[in-house]
Amino acid sequence: MAAKEPLVTTDQDLEYDYEGLPPNFSLAANMAAGAFAGIAEHSVMYPIDLLKTRMQVVNPTPAAVYTGVSNALTTISRVEGVRSLWRGVSSVIVGAGPAHAVYFATYEAVKQGMGGNKGTEHHPLAAATSGACATIASDALMNPFDVVKQRMQVHGSAHASIAQCARSVFRNEGLTAFYVSYPTTLTMTVPFTAFQFMAYESLSRVMNPSKKYDPTTHIVAGGLAGGVAAAATTPLDVIKTLLQTRGTVIDPEIRNAKGLMVAARIIKQRDGWGGFLKGLRPRIITTMPSTAICWSAYEMAKAYFVARNEEAAS
Repeated sequence: MAAKEPLVTTDQDLEYDYEGLPPNFSLAANMAAGAFAGIAEHSVMYPIDLLKTRMQVVNPTPAAVYTGVSNALTTISRVEGVRSLWRGVSSVIVGAGPAHAVYFATYEAVKQGMGGNKGTEHHPLAAATSGACATIASDALMNPFDVVKQRMQVHGSAHASIAQCARSVFRNEGLTAFYVSYPTTLTMTVPFTAFQFMAYESLSRVMNPSKKYDPTTHIVAGGLAGGVAAAATTPLDVIKTLLQTRGTVIDPEIRNAKGLMVAARIIKQRDGWGGFLKGLRPRIITTMPSTAICWSAYEMAKAYFVARNEEAAS
């Protein structure tokens, strides 16, 4: 039997630092690291993400009106059971692996192509551009899973499984229902991700100038970058939630909302400017540890592949 090829092809004379990675770092290794990061991130913080969705719904039923994060958590746990906090988690587990694999593979490929791994100087433009390209590619894959997730998260959802939910959405609303929020998602996630990647790279460089694997740096830099980016893009996240859950309401105006501007007008009319900040706190609470987990898991997996490569080369 032929020996297994290492995930990263090597040149023993080639020197590189951990953060930059060798230019021939394989696509498979990047995708594996990204998939691991995505599943870890979404699984751990899922209950708080469910609270965010519940709090962002426009015109909720009386039983789904919450005064804050702690009230939402205790009410849902008491009335619907603790297990209800995990409704729809299988959708993000199934979708997050492939989507984050594409996400980080695209990020590393674009960053390498733009010279972001060359030399010791800082490359904020390469980091921001890489992040934007990564989110465009991954969101195209993840958006349908996100729609299914939020349909299962809302109060009173009758969907028993992600497959049944997906069939119901497709049968009643067509294929476009899975992508009606995609332009809004990109409007939100492209600047979010560009800012997050640029901030993460900048903070990492300040906190860890040696560019060695350092879990503390990845956790702190990832959490701070994600928290600020989440707060700045919350209004667009509220709009996205309205578009992705429109099929669960009876209100004809919300049910027929077709895009970003229509959804924004509905929110402004119903809840005023404050409506665009609904779910701000749980979004930050979710995003800071999520991005910290995501970056630390990705960097840990990346460090593993580098170490494995060095062992194979020795």
